[in-house]
Amino acid sequence: MRIGILGSGLMGGKLGTIFARAGHDVVFSYARSQRKLNRLARKAGRAVAGTPREAAEDADVLLLAVHWSRVNDVLKQAGDLSGKVLITCSMPMNASDSALVIAHTSSGAEALAKKTKRAKVISAFGTVPSEVLFDVFEAKRRTRRRPSLLYCGNNDEAKSMAAQLIHDVGFEPVDAGPLRIARYLEPFTLAIAQLAYEGEEGPQLAYRIERFGK
Repeated sequence: MRIGILGSGLMGGKLGTIFARAGHDVVFSYARSQRKLNRLARKAGRAVAGTPREAAEDADVLLLAVHWSRVNDVLKQAGDLSGKVLITCSMPMNASDSALVIAHTSSGAEALAKKTKRAKVISAFGTVPSEVLFDVFEAKRRTRRRPSLLYCGNNDEAKSMAAQLIHDVGFEPVDAGPLRIARYLEPFTLAIAQLAYEGEEGPQLAYRIERFGK
């Protein structure tokens, strides 16, 4: 796939690098400096640096990985996203990252879908810390017991593409249902963050969902 990264910070930079190493063509965009984008592209391999519009132009999939306060700006720079698969891991957090600004009756992913009415929005990758991503990618060759990764969305084709990328990173994709389920996944992410960043064992943490009784 050709993947555009809208937001090349911790999450976008690491996922974009992994996507490139998994064989996809990646365009990094929207970072603090052009130098950082160039460095990411050089280290990732099958990747280039560009503007958000260039990242979106010919992309099969876009990854939105910016702070919630930056969503409108990066979407404006990206331009028309009609028909695009837009995977979001951007949490709807306030300026101090201390609380969700959207919750209970909606979600950040649903709000994003309203902003980009003709895009196919998928919520994925937000439920794990960025610090664990490279470990999961490296471990996928050594283990059959992959950690799980929950995702949700309303478009089956877009969900299939997201599931493939989740698998490429090294997780077992778990379809949680329609996009409204992001209302539950986003608060779940805060619980994962509590374990990752407030505990004593470090942020390299993932989860696994197992079914019994069949």
